[in-house]
Amino acid sequence: MPPGITLAADAPGLSAANTGFMLICSALVMLMTPGLAFFYGGMVRVKSTLNMLMMCFISLGIVTILWVLYGFSLAFGTDSGSLIGWSSDYVGLSGIGINQLWDGYTIPVYVFAVFQLMFAIITPALISGALADRVKFTAWALFVALWATVVYFPVAHWVWGSGGWLFEMGVIDFAGGTAVHINAGAAALGVILVIGKRVGFKKDPMRPHSLPLVMLGAGLLWFGWFGFNAGSWLGNDDGVGAVMFVNTQVATAAAMLAWLAYEKIRHGSFTTLGAASGAVAGLVAITPSGGSSSPLGAIAIGAVAGLLCAMAVGLKYRFGYDDSLDVVGVHLVGGVVGSLLVGFFATGGVQSDAKGLFYGGGFEQLGKQAVGVFAVLAYSLIVSAILALVLDKTIGMRVGEDDEISGIDQVEHAETAYDFSGAGGGAGSRKTAPAPAETVAAAPQTRKVDA
Repeated sequence: MPPGITLAADAPGLSAANTGFMLICSALVMLMTPGLAFFYGGMVRVKSTLNMLMMCFISLGIVTILWVLYGFSLAFGTDSGSLIGWSSDYVGLSGIGINQLWDGYTIPVYVFAVFQLMFAIITPALISGALADRVKFTAWALFVALWATVVYFPVAHWVWGSGGWLFEMGVIDFAGGTAVHINAGAAALGVILVIGKRVGFKKDPMRPHSLPLVMLGAGLLWFGWFGFNAGSWLGNDDGVGAVMFVNTQVATAAAMLAWLAYEKIRHGSFTTLGAASGAVAGLVAITPSGGSSSPLGAIAIGAVAGLLCAMAVGLKYRFGYDDSLDVVGVHLVGGVVGSLLVGFFATGGVQSDAKGLFYGGGFEQLGKQAVGVFAVLAYSLIVSAILALVLDKTIGMRVGEDDEISGIDQVEHAETAYDFSGAGGGAGSRKTAPAPAETVAAAPQTRKVDA
């Protein structure tokens, strides 16, 4: 019997409250992708702002269509060999009844499908931050379509699909530590190892052009993440979603403070970019672990993630890989930290009875978590690198060096984010030429890292 089909005798009734709750959560998760666009868009140089926004935004279009056509079926259809799903009723969402419930829950299949769609949209968008300034938009769009098909949809089935091998093993991933963040972070690393560094990496200043945009994006991500996390329980009947909501707030706060403390001790200042990045690191780490830990455990998880991610962002200078906006340092490292810490902080009293090491559960759950972490990391890294290599050798992944230096916004989109020619007014303003865009872009401070 495929997922989503229930028998009349034992079928739960549709809950209007849970259905409405899940639709709101779906809308919150959708908002995270524009929020991510602002977060990333403020971190790049002014000449790459629109391209960064578009690299995130295009995922809303591409992944939505693929999800309806076949993505939902691959991810959540009837299991085949514990590796992939398929249900013909889910192809085109054409065989789903309007009141058909998701198996074992009180929400319609349509609601579950659209909630999971928003996860599928933001995951490839997360990758884009590592590739800022240098990737052809056409190549990126094609990469998103291919990556969603051969990486995200299968991994989502492994982790969350009934019959998926990690799901059946008992790997805990409440809302996407493996399927979303490790998946995207490993993919980012695989692609940047293929396409190489930006022109001027480690030589030229590459400061964020708008820290207010970064903070706006971080705020929208934090807001939307409550739907991302609390909604992943698919209802609000037993209090688990409420615990996850609290833990999301707690871990994010702890991570932000830990990142800022590290910055102050290591570099002597508290930066707004550090506050925003620390918050995102906490959100990432609590995503897999918040449904199995207590609020005190969430504080510890957030603090560890904030500290380790703050340390990890400098590794790109030490090892020479150009992760433009620290997708590897925040999402891959944060996802690994949060997923593994389930094996330490799972209380056995929230989403399941699985207990971590600190609650008398021994190493069993930690071992399961490690298998999930490294299986997804290896698969995504290798397949993503292969996809990038194929695209690079066929249509080319990168813009030309001159185009990269002059600005990818004009080359790829025939637009600029800011028009300085009309700034000011009056006779006095005409006596002074407007400042060059790159001069304006250089004003905000950049994240301090260990070179």
